[in-house]
Amino acid sequence: MNEEEIINYITGAFKDVETATANGDTFFFNDPEKKFPFATLVTSNYNDNFSNLNRPGVFRLNIGVSKATYKALFGPPPASKASDYEPILGYDYTVLDKVLPHPVYGRMYWVCILNPDRETFENKVQPLLTEAYDLSDKRYNRPKKQENKK
Repeated sequence: MNEEEIINYITGAFKDVETATANGDTFFFNDPEKKFPFATLVTSNYNDNFSNLNRPGVFRLNIGVSKATYKALFGPPPASKASDYEPILGYDYTVLDKVLPHPVYGRMYWVCILNPDRETFENKVQPLLTEAYDLSDKRYNRPKKQENKK
């Protein structure tokens, strides 16, 4: 799949998704204040170079999942370091079409995939995107509890 197909899928499959772009990257929000995306699609090494995104046509889709899902896929993330801007070791972040922990934000239960093919996207990525959207929706769009009046 290409970037446009993935962007179209995310904005079409989920209610009230808004996008923002910066430096060629796309951020997907259902947070009304656009404070924290539930997924991002990055196309360059602007923020990190672990995936070697400067290769022609290579992009990375990043998805924020639950702690339980992350642990089921990869086990617990390593403890934070003095500099959390270091990759989680033990993974080849340049490999295409494979769900991996995010090299930097894996410690916060983010996963990533470079250039998913259609089958991987439908079978592995779509459920992760649904979970990320639902988590964000619960966090930002749940009805406010009314205060008890005495």
